[in-house]
Amino acid sequence: MDWLYGRQVVRLACAGGAKRRPRTLAGTDEGLAWLAAHGGAPDLPVERLAPADLQHLTGSREHQGLACRVGDYPYAPPADAVAADLLVVLDEVSDPRNLGAVARSALAAGAGALALPRHRSAAVTPAAVKASAGATEHLAIAHVGNVAAFLAECKHAGHWVYGAAGEAGRPFDELDLTGRLTLVFGAEGRGLRPLVRRACDELGAIPMEGPVGSLNVSVAAALFLYEARRQRAAGAPAAAGAHRGPGRTRRGGRAG
Repeated sequence: MDWLYGRQVVRLACAGGAKRRPRTLAGTDEGLAWLAAHGGAPDLPVERLAPADLQHLTGSREHQGLACRVGDYPYAPPADAVAADLLVVLDEVSDPRNLGAVARSALAAGAGALALPRHRSAAVTPAAVKASAGATEHLAIAHVGNVAAFLAECKHAGHWVYGAAGEAGRPFDELDLTGRLTLVFGAEGRGLRPLVRRACDELGAIPMEGPVGSLNVSVAAALFLYEARRQRAAGAPAAAGAHRGPGRTRRGGRAG
């Protein structure tokens, strides 16, 4: 059982289609009034608490006067993630706030799912849910045993797999991000692991100026995701290229 906290988090947790239905609400008078005014006050048991008591309950000062109690997070089966046309994979990203921020961008940009390794990775904790502003409650998130093997499954299902890497020879906005697509992002500081890197069809870089060597993983994911959204909205066709394996076409850059 978890206590989720934050106004937008609780509002989205109470909205239709959320992955887990709240069982109890807790909040200050002000927080509960805000929820009622924004159409998110379901018929649930309510605990009215002082701000300090709510902080003790949630373990966070960022509760904004609202919290709700939910069951354990229902991770999606890996097959559900593979079925998405646009999928994000995180390779051992350990900070729950980065996981939450990526989930928020993924949902907003139209991704169908997010996958992360079962071990050595952040999980969907209340801190991750808060960082996502509640997006985790509406996005399919799957646990996978082996990221490289999972990427092979994605390829078999018709996905083209791109990994983000600062040293890649092609900028991310020159990649063809249309069609069935998996975007892979590595851990803070270390980036993609070698096996995961080799499992990608191609790597893309984010051009940067000055002494900055890398961006936060959540920022990198947002850039890739919104470039994919732009290209898909434009309906640009895949570029012609060489073959990569039986029945797979290697897609190159896009005409500028």
